Amino acid sequence: MRAAPAAARRWRPPPLIANPWLRIAVLAGAALYLVLALGTVEVNWARLSDGWARGLRFVSGFLEPNFSRRWDDILQGMIESLSMTVTSTVVGIAISVPIGIGAARNLVPRPVYLLCRAIIAVSRSLQEIIVAILLVAMVGFGPFAGFLTLSFATIGFLSKLLAEDIEDIDPAPVEAIRATGTPWPSLIAFGVLPQVAPRLLGLSLYRLDINFRESAVVGIVGAGGIGATLNTAIDRYEFDSAAAILILIIAIVMASEYVSGLVRGWAK
Repeated sequence: MRAAPAAARRWRPPPLIANPWLRIAVLAGAALYLVLALGTVEVNWARLSDGWARGLRFVSGFLEPNFSRRWDDILQGMIESLSMTVTSTVVGIAISVPIGIGAARNLVPRPVYLLCRAIIAVSRSLQEIIVAILLVAMVGFGPFAGFLTLSFATIGFLSKLLAEDIEDIDPAPVEAIRATGTPWPSLIAFGVLPQVAPRLLGLSLYRLDINFRESAVVGIVGAGGIGATLNTAIDRYEFDSAAAILILIIAIVMASEYVSGLVRGWAK
């Protein structure tokens, strides 16, 4: 008996939609929706052409960045951004760890799990710029509103990822420690945290990078940081000063990424 050709024996995954007519109808509907959605986008071609000229002037500012024109404002904004970043990350981690533990279904009763998951859902449902606008209206302009915004955002980010890591840990050490009758805090300290500590360290450093970048964004709406200085420079068409600010932001993010890589390597 002759063997079947290799092409005939090749396995193919089943299609997501088995009915070919339904598959064609879904693709046609998606293409039609895309065309209609693109038709609702209002493009001002005259403004777009003017924007290209301004964009080229902005890019040319990177060739001659001006650090001296707004150096005092840049220095103050950078200090505010770094202060907001460090403090919000530390406070956010301190709040995220217990919430993340409470959001792990393999460690806590169901009511505690649902409460912590609800807190995470609320924190993740609001984007940082929206929270910053609300907090600026509540507590006023300045870095305190930015600190609260970044702390709130850190909770949703870190708690969710930490809870998922805890749910994926090896249950054997936890069950062995639980069988000895040890208290619940000791169970967390010796059975759970050693398994998730490297991951928690990496996530914390990653959130530190995110908070510094977000500090520049929330500053645009008055929540302190370098964003306010950047927004002022752009509004006044001082593209050389704006380029200097962006270069400093990029340099700090690159330096923090290098340091975080060293720390993660040391933790392993």
